[in-house]
Amino acid sequence: MGNWWMIFLPVSKRWAVGPASSRKAAVWLTPLLSGLLLVGSYGVSVGQNWPQWADEAFGRRPYEVPRDRYQGRIEERQELKRQDVRDGGPRPLIQAMAPPIVSFPHDIKADSIVIDVGERKLYYVLTGSRAYSYSIGVGRDGFGWTGTEAISRKQEWPDWHPPAEMRVRDPTLPEKMTGGLKNPLGAVALYLGTTLYRIHGTNDANSIGRAESSGCIRMLNSAVLHLASITDIGTPVTVVSALPGQQVSQAMPPEAVRSAGPSEAARASHTQDYRTLRDLTLKER
Repeated sequence: MGNWWMIFLPVSKRWAVGPASSRKAAVWLTPLLSGLLLVGSYGVSVGQNWPQWADEAFGRRPYEVPRDRYQGRIEERQELKRQDVRDGGPRPLIQAMAPPIVSFPHDIKADSIVIDVGERKLYYVLTGSRAYSYSIGVGRDGFGWTGTEAISRKQEWPDWHPPAEMRVRDPTLPEKMTGGLKNPLGAVALYLGTTLYRIHGTNDANSIGRAESSGCIRMLNSAVLHLASITDIGTPVTVVSALPGQQVSQAMPPEAVRSAGPSEAARASHTQDYRTLRDLTLKER
């Protein structure tokens, strides 16, 4: 506020030593001026509590904090505190790396993806009966699936939201993990239709070539970055147990299928659509 109010001191001092009428005016004028200055100082410091009578007397508040301006940020911070959100770590620049091009003598149109679960291979079909061949990791027993979807979204360093049923199986999982090297979705994720399945990167090279995921397709970060660079939204993705002319390395022997229960026999049949397998797994929990 400064000391500008001190300009009234000479006036009040002169009134105090002047004629009787001036001294009487000083008796009520000085407290009035002090009161107005006090109200003004108080209003500037706590404008939100500016009284209603002051609005009527002076027309507007001297200062008011714009509540809407900060309310969203406050609510966001409070929500993060309520959730179990973990940091996914750094996001370094990773160089995309093209895989080898192999012969692909199958009647599948170019610019599409074929995932051979049995061979743990993902093929991006090129023209001239050729394809890029990527090594992958697939869903573990009970979580594998076959069917056809399309890429619906591509996201670099995606956040991870483990489904509720996954957190029930593993209570140590967070509700959310931000994108980064610690995040199991890796450097990029290609979302498949409206499902929870994705083709995504991983930092765990040992998981490539194995059946360990909950249904998602894992690739090395350098490989999935290359795949993401040559695919578009809408690229078809076909998941098969085995390509024609190849045997299914994961299939159960006939004796095991006959002796297995209904659920195990259903899982052993690799022609099952992934929705059937998913519903079957949920019923058993």
